[in-house]
Amino acid sequence: MKILQQIGMALVFAGLAVLVLILNINHYSLTEKSVRTTIEDSAQADALLTASGKLLNVEYASKFSFARDIKKSIDQANVNLETENNEPAEDNNTVIKTDSTDSDSDSAKSNEKDSGKFSAGIPPKINQDSSGADKTADTAVEESATDPIDSDIVTIILKNSIEGPLQKNTTAFLWLVIGLFSTGTILFSLASYLFKPPGINNNNVFKKSISSKGIVGVIVGIGLIAFYCILYWYPYLLADLIKLVDPLSYSISGYGADDGFLYGTIYSFAVLLLGIKMFLKYRQSTYQKIRTISVTFFQLSFAFIIPEILRALKKPPLDLKNIWPLDYSFFWNNNISELISNGKLGFFMLVWGIVLLIIIVPLFTYFFGKRWYCSWVCGCGGLAETAGDPFRQLSSKKLIAWKIERIMIYSVLVVITLFTAITLINYFSHGSLLGTATETVQTWYGFLIGSVFAGVIGTGLYPILGNRVWCRFGCPLSAIFGIIQRYKSRFRITTNGGQCISCGNCSTYCEMGIDVRSYAQKGQNIVRASCVGCGICAEVCPRGVLKLENGKASDRINNDPILIGNNRIEVKL
Repeated sequence: MKILQQIGMALVFAGLAVLVLILNINHYSLTEKSVRTTIEDSAQADALLTASGKLLNVEYASKFSFARDIKKSIDQANVNLETENNEPAEDNNTVIKTDSTDSDSDSAKSNEKDSGKFSAGIPPKINQDSSGADKTADTAVEESATDPIDSDIVTIILKNSIEGPLQKNTTAFLWLVIGLFSTGTILFSLASYLFKPPGINNNNVFKKSISSKGIVGVIVGIGLIAFYCILYWYPYLLADLIKLVDPLSYSISGYGADDGFLYGTIYSFAVLLLGIKMFLKYRQSTYQKIRTISVTFFQLSFAFIIPEILRALKKPPLDLKNIWPLDYSFFWNNNISELISNGKLGFFMLVWGIVLLIIIVPLFTYFFGKRWYCSWVCGCGGLAETAGDPFRQLSSKKLIAWKIERIMIYSVLVVITLFTAITLINYFSHGSLLGTATETVQTWYGFLIGSVFAGVIGTGLYPILGNRVWCRFGCPLSAIFGIIQRYKSRFRITTNGGQCISCGNCSTYCEMGIDVRSYAQKGQNIVRASCVGCGICAEVCPRGVLKLENGKASDRINNDPILIGNNRIEVKL
């Protein structure tokens, strides 16, 4: 089967080679069509075309040069727009009519701007009143003002300015990449697991460079970190890949792709393909198979497809399984206003988010522990349990790591709770507490926690710190789950100390850094706030010592463990 593994790996590397090729075979040319395709507002488009001047129809070979010149043009266009907005109206009797249908466009604009991402087909537009009433001379100048062009739109302008092989064969390249990665991953997974006896096989896991902090693992980690940094702060460098997934985006939502859609596609594709690998690896376990199907389903449907369908309907593209405070912007001003402005569906989404937090979370966690979400539903957990599975043994089990974990995760929870409270007070008091300063606070939280911690560190350091860095040290929702699970839940992992042979497999493969063996040796139930109930400790146990169970909440903590020594067995009182 080794030859089949090698073929699979070769196909995966071929897919990576095609992606690198796509990033380097195109050229770029700013045209009137590419500008007007990106910017629907005619005043903004005209201003940018005028400011671009000699750049129009000039062929660029470098994305860096193209993006630099476009940014300069946008800056100049915004200066011109500001000058025009400040000029007095020539005709004081001018009457401006507004279209009530444009209120949806304003909402879409606000949502896209707040997230820092623009999409072809949902461009910035003029602020318009949704009442449909005529405006008289007193408000004519104010209503005719054109909003500035957001510099983040550079990525989509670059995407729409691509010329060359990718522009002519986008769909063919997309299917080539999907085919290579899918076929390669499936072949490798089949060869690695299906044609071998079922059961956990951890041979050489600490000898493989990728899974033992070796040079390959370090290179993979650096690559992941670089990808996240580019995606968050230099997305225009990925314009060719955004163009690559354009056909997929149009087929789902009817709009062109942006960097957010590219990330969602890669994320969901990784969970799906590596979920197949996970399914084959743990095929002897019904629990693991159903769990893998569950996280894959929720990622593909709730986190990827349904938000795009909502986007097609011109509604907020929310992930219906995302819960505050993991979804830290749920109670922020712009999000609340947008939901309220979207009629019954928006109101339902607002109520649904509140119901999830105050009813579903405590109720489900009481009955099933935090595993119902962290291991069965959550997108972060889905990636950790599929793509991150080869790295679970790298999670530190040291006491100092546990102390840092407790400090960090509850600190993040306190911070986001405080920020959210301030935001809500400001919202209902119309900015009387901190005014616009709340926006600065929100921006910094989104940057430091939402981007750097959860993305760059949380995923980029899989090959170095294990697959649950974010879940263990940073996720504030996991902290809430943990408090409920520790003190008021029916979930526990039971142990049979008499059967434990102290092999240490359970502790080694605990992705949350719990020293499971120490509990098993003493016959104690494992009741820890950090446990996500993945069940891998029970799978790797050769004696069946560990079981994931739900029972009476009153007797889940057994305080009289059995100690087993060489000469005697005693009950510790």
